[in-house]
Amino acid sequence: MLKLKFVSLLSCLILLTLGACSSSPSGASPAEAQAAAQSALGRLDGQVGRPTDAPAAPSAQQPSAGGNVSSSSAQQTVVNTSKTKPAWVDSVESVYGRSRYVAAVGYASDRAMAEKNGFANLTGFFGQSIHADQTITNTYREAVKNGTTSGWTDDTRMDNTIRTTASMETLAAADIKEVWHDTKNNVFYAAAVMEKAKAAQVYTDMITANQNMIKNLITMSPAEKNSMEGFSRYQFAAAAADINVTYGNVLKLIDAPVPAGLVKGDEYRLEAQNITKAIPVGITVKNDKSGRIQGAFAKALSDIGFRSGGNNSRYILDVNISVSPVDLPNNTNKFARIELGADLTDTSVKSVLLPYNFNTREGHTTVAEAENRAYAAAEKKISQEYKDILLTYLSQLLPKK
Repeated sequence: MLKLKFVSLLSCLILLTLGACSSSPSGASPAEAQAAAQSALGRLDGQVGRPTDAPAAPSAQQPSAGGNVSSSSAQQTVVNTSKTKPAWVDSVESVYGRSRYVAAVGYASDRAMAEKNGFANLTGFFGQSIHADQTITNTYREAVKNGTTSGWTDDTRMDNTIRTTASMETLAAADIKEVWHDTKNNVFYAAAVMEKAKAAQVYTDMITANQNMIKNLITMSPAEKNSMEGFSRYQFAAAAADINVTYGNVLKLIDAPVPAGLVKGDEYRLEAQNITKAIPVGITVKNDKSGRIQGAFAKALSDIGFRSGGNNSRYILDVNISVSPVDLPNNTNKFARIELGADLTDTSVKSVLLPYNFNTREGHTTVAEAENRAYAAAEKKISQEYKDILLTYLSQLLPKK
């Protein structure tokens, strides 16, 4: 998840979800867990502390040594400017013991970078086990941003939690507890701290909420399932499951119990692939030549897994081709332009799912051969790119409630 500079993982925290767990580990209330998530979200939005409109997180530990302190309205943790070095600078565990905390220190010539380095060092404790694929995290960001996840949550509180955590790219429940400014050498030190009990609350809630959403996504009738919509629901469930695995890894590393029922996203992706095999797609082509264009599209669909369907299929790839002469003065060759439009359509709602258009020009000494070359060029283009275009569309297809 996070190597802070990744922007990745708990981008993963994308995911969704902080709210739907009725039972909570001791030591952290749901309100504290919510505050921790909001604090992390604020850091990612460019603030050092919590968002200015978010409720205050649980009070931070006071600086280890006395002395002058300074603060700003956007920064929650005061800066200790004492000439006495706090004990946590050289040994963070002397103040934040392992039994209760995961902690790390970052330093830099300015406060913001010191805090970022502190978070980065903190995430290093978790290693590679909390990384999630960037494509998955991006999909979730878009889903939450567009309101897609709202329809699959059971209550408003859960939906609000999903929105709060959607942009999180650092560890939930992690805070900058102390900052010391070594004024003599002009170096800032920041203690990034995750309280294990609070983190257990946060990550357990997120897993539980995601599992609830996954259940809602894959609960449908056979007719609903064997459709593009059913495919998108299983794809989305797969991404949620993958992110839950990373959350579970966090819980394992802080010695907290992991909710039962975690599965890898591949289990849902496999079912999504099975769904494509149950979906027939009809192809109609106007003004084809020897079935070349229809054959190119049919192969692309077959390679993905779709069955060939007749004209009465729910999904139709409607292809229109026009060929026209092109007059190029002072050129003895004959030229032909082919224009192709192919709309993948859901006839049940009379909606175009994926439009595909292009035109190209070819020439030869005769009109007939120029047209023949234009068809050959179109056939080649379809063979080279349509499969990938359709796969990209399907991977980004988000379920609608």
